[in-house]
Amino acid sequence: MSTKAAVYRGNKTFTLEGKEVPPPGPGEVQIDVAYCGICGTDLHIYLGHMDQRVGFKRTIGHEMSGIISAIGEGVTGLSAGQHVVVRPLDHCGNCPACNAGHEHICHNLKFIGIDTEGAFQEKWNVPSHTIHVLPDELDLSHAALIEPLAVACHDVKRGRVAKGEDVLVIGGGPIGMLVALVARHAGGNVTISEINENRLAYAAKLGFAALNPRETDVAKVIHERTGGKGADVVFEVSGSQPGVDLMTDAAATRGRIVMVAIHATKPQIDLFRFFWRELELSGARVYHKKDYDEAMRLLAEGVVDCKSFITDIQPLDAIQGAFEALTSNPNAMKSMIRISEGAS
Repeated sequence: MSTKAAVYRGNKTFTLEGKEVPPPGPGEVQIDVAYCGICGTDLHIYLGHMDQRVGFKRTIGHEMSGIISAIGEGVTGLSAGQHVVVRPLDHCGNCPACNAGHEHICHNLKFIGIDTEGAFQEKWNVPSHTIHVLPDELDLSHAALIEPLAVACHDVKRGRVAKGEDVLVIGGGPIGMLVALVARHAGGNVTISEINENRLAYAAKLGFAALNPRETDVAKVIHERTGGKGADVVFEVSGSQPGVDLMTDAAATRGRIVMVAIHATKPQIDLFRFFWRELELSGARVYHKKDYDEAMRLLAEGVVDCKSFITDIQPLDAIQGAFEALTSNPNAMKSMIRISEGAS
C-alpha cells in the first residue's frame, strides 16, 4: 500500500515521497496517523546533529495520535477503528535493565521514529505493545501531546515533588512548561527560569512566577522568596551551562536536582555544592508505561490548556516550512503536523 511520507534527506531538508507500507506483520498494528508534534529531538535531526544515527532516508516523528486501520497476526485486545497513541520504545527484554524492570532504558533500546521509521507518514506499522487506547471523545490533536506530557510525568516522579515544596524549572520550552504544569498539579510552588520573552509571557499567563536570568539573579530571588532555604526540587531543562550553574546555586540543603535536558557537550557541574549541601542528582529519560497512563489522565483532567499550548497546526506538505520556522523563530510552544486530511 502506498502512503505519503516526509523523508529526512539531510542538509535541513524533508521531501514528500510515496512509500510502500506493507500490511502489519505478526505482533504489529497499522495506524492511520492523524497528528504528529515536532519535538526538540526532531529539530536536532533536522539540524544535522544526529545524521550518523538517523541517516538520510528516514521518516521521523513520534509525538502522535491516530486510528488503528489493520491488525497483524497474533495481536489481541486491539481492533480497527480505535483511537490510539504510541509509546515509541521498543526494548529487547533480555538486557540487565530490562531484567530489572527498567525497559524504558533498555541497553539496546530502539526509539521508534528515530532508530526506526516514524509517524510523519499517513500509514505507520508499530509493535502492538507500544499502543495506548484513547477515549473516542478525546480530540486527536490534543492526544498528540500525551508523549511529551508523559516525559514530564516521569520527570516529576523522579524529583519526588510533594505538596508545598518549592520547585524551580530551568528552561520554559515545551518540556519545561509541561514539567512545571505537572509539578504544580503535584502541589509544588513552581518558578520558571527562561530567557525567551514570549515563553516568559506564556508562563505568566498560566499563573507561574517567571524570571529571566539575563535580567535577574534567579538563585538570589529563589533564596529570598524561600527565607534563605532555596528550591527543594530543581529541573534542569535548558541544556545550557548557565542552567547547570543555576541548578546547584538555587538548590536547598538536600535539594533534589533532576537532569532532564540532553546536553550537546559535557557540562561543568559544581560538585562542591553537592558535598556541602548533600544534594541529590537524578537523570530522567523518557517514560514508563504508567507515565503514559498518567499523562492521559492529566490531559483528560485539563491540567494542560491544549488550545493555547498547540501554537499551530500545519499539513504534512508544509513540514519543511514548519521546521524552518521553528529554527528561525523559536517562539512556538508546540507546532503540530496534521498527517491525515480527515483528522479531527
